[in-house]
Amino acid sequence: MPSPLQLHRSTATTFGSSRHHHHHHKQPQPLPTTTLTRCSPLPRGVSLPDAVSLYHVHTLGPNQCCSAVVQPIEAPIETVWSLVRRFDNPQAYKNFVKSCHVLVGDGDVGTLREVHVISGLPAASSTERLEILDDERHVLSFSVVGGDHRLRNYKSVTTLHASTDGKGTVAVESYVVDVPSGNTKEDTCTFVDMIVSCNLRSLAQMAGNSAKIEKYSSSP
Repeated sequence: MPSPLQLHRSTATTFGSSRHHHHHHKQPQPLPTTTLTRCSPLPRGVSLPDAVSLYHVHTLGPNQCCSAVVQPIEAPIETVWSLVRRFDNPQAYKNFVKSCHVLVGDGDVGTLREVHVISGLPAASSTERLEILDDERHVLSFSVVGGDHRLRNYKSVTTLHASTDGKGTVAVESYVVDVPSGNTKEDTCTFVDMIVSCNLRSLAQMAGNSAKIEKYSSSP
């Protein structure tokens, strides 16, 4: 049986920079320091190919947070990828999405989509741009560039890799997002983790069902 969902939030190295401009007869005056944090939110024990794990390293601003969700799926990687790669059809497995309309593009990198979500969420619509679509490494990334919602500067990366037994798939989705005014980083990650977890559980169920149908239909 698949292991439970793994959620992890992490911040690692912090680095900053400041500049000093010298004036004659005056002490150097430092400019405000911009502090960035390098976040690698993968849970311990999750081993990814190096070329893929790099996609899950995010650079955070001072008012951002990041997290990651890991979901085992009992289906071949190509079956799962056929659902994930459809940037024009997120509602295929994302239950919070009511509809999706492609604004610009044909599904390649740079494509813009407008997503409308179901009622009950603190959002109405989201405009999203496809940043990465790698059919060889099974990597998809998108960023939120507009819409009626509170998740500003949201960027998500989803990767797939074969499970250790070679029979299934492990999906990893990580993200970085601004912390909305009035909320804490913990609040923000808890909310987004819930959405991502629901999406990946739905993906696992749909891909698992498709794999069973394919298996039975190919049996003699």
